[in-house]
Amino acid sequence: MSHSSTITDLFDFLKCSPTPWHAVEEMASRLESAGFRALDETQPWQLVPGKRYYCTRAGGALVAFQLPEGPLEALRMVGAHTDSPALRLKPQPVQMSADWMRLGVEVYGGALLAPWFDRDLAIAGRVYLRDDQGGLREQLFKVDRPVAVIPSLAIHLDRDVNQGKALNAQTQMAPVVWQAGSGQAPPSIESLLKRWLRDQHGLEDIGIVDYELSFYDAQPASRLGLEGEMISGARLDNLLSCYCGMRALMESDGSQGALFVANDHEEIGSGSTGGAQGTLLGDVVSRLAEAQGTGGAEARIRLLQSSRLISCDNAHAVHPNYLDKHDARHQPALNRGPVIKVNVSQRYATNAATGALFRELCREADVPVQTFVSRADMPCGTTIGPLTATRTGVPTLDIGLAQWAMHSIRETAGAHDPDYLIRALTAFCNREQLV
Repeated sequence: MSHSSTITDLFDFLKCSPTPWHAVEEMASRLESAGFRALDETQPWQLVPGKRYYCTRAGGALVAFQLPEGPLEALRMVGAHTDSPALRLKPQPVQMSADWMRLGVEVYGGALLAPWFDRDLAIAGRVYLRDDQGGLREQLFKVDRPVAVIPSLAIHLDRDVNQGKALNAQTQMAPVVWQAGSGQAPPSIESLLKRWLRDQHGLEDIGIVDYELSFYDAQPASRLGLEGEMISGARLDNLLSCYCGMRALMESDGSQGALFVANDHEEIGSGSTGGAQGTLLGDVVSRLAEAQGTGGAEARIRLLQSSRLISCDNAHAVHPNYLDKHDARHQPALNRGPVIKVNVSQRYATNAATGALFRELCREADVPVQTFVSRADMPCGTTIGPLTATRTGVPTLDIGLAQWAMHSIRETAGAHDPDYLIRALTAFCNREQLV
């Protein structure tokens, strides 16, 4: 793809992926179009050398892999995560205040709350419903038009609002969705879901059994800057990495064993069946080792120790208004290539050996590379990298594309960087030697 077509395709991917479950559905669709065959974890796997496969778990996590024509001696693994900070609806969300219906929310992940005010908000999620035959099934849906807003309080009523006041997620963050007339009772969330499912999917005579719903920014991603050098959109952390990792695997030449894992629940600690602290990646690797006819603990360990994992999760670009938040010698910039993330306490999994491999990959692919380390007086975040390395023992490094406004409802990244990362990760998937 050309540079501009990559951005257009990325924006299409983001539009189709308002939740982790939608992101997995969209990746699965794209992988199948590229020749990947779906596998079911509950069934035996019949794997053929030279073929491509994928599986999903718990709706929000996915693993895709390609097998070489010969023996599988090592895996070139790329990891990312599908979830982003969000406002998740409570199970019984309907609230009335001053004749306005609000929907109560919980904050998912470490969200920047202030940018959620005065945005056009839509709703998406998954619903478990009982159909007219009495069967229980899952249905993904999204209301792709604005249906809610969290209005700010006018400055005239809170003169100290610009002095950094704390926000209360229970009392101040409930999106407003409907104005009641005289004596009108609010609709239930179940009745709203039935209406939306009828309008969007033609579903009639259904019963709502359970649901998981989130608000999301209804404004599509955009390209901005005098030269179009920036991209702005929701969920760049970390769907941007998912997109680049998926593209790299699909566009690799198939000569080597390669794998892409997209875990869920990274923003809340990764402790779930589909999270990096779960067994998903290890289970897949075990089955791949078994498929070689040399199954067992030793074969699994040998395969993992011969493999390498690149954990992709966006990095903090130096902010032109806050230069002092970065170490003076480590200031990653937008449009300057992938960022190797380093932390002496292993909050990032990079070490000299894995970092050297990635630097060599970037040199061979003619991709610029940067380095990030936090100020010594400022703690850093973490990723699926250390968790996966701890869980599996695979040598790992952490990288990401530079961005601003991480965990905001809209984030900003460089328009040239996705192509850089796709090139580097494709070179990784094609590389014969990993040491």
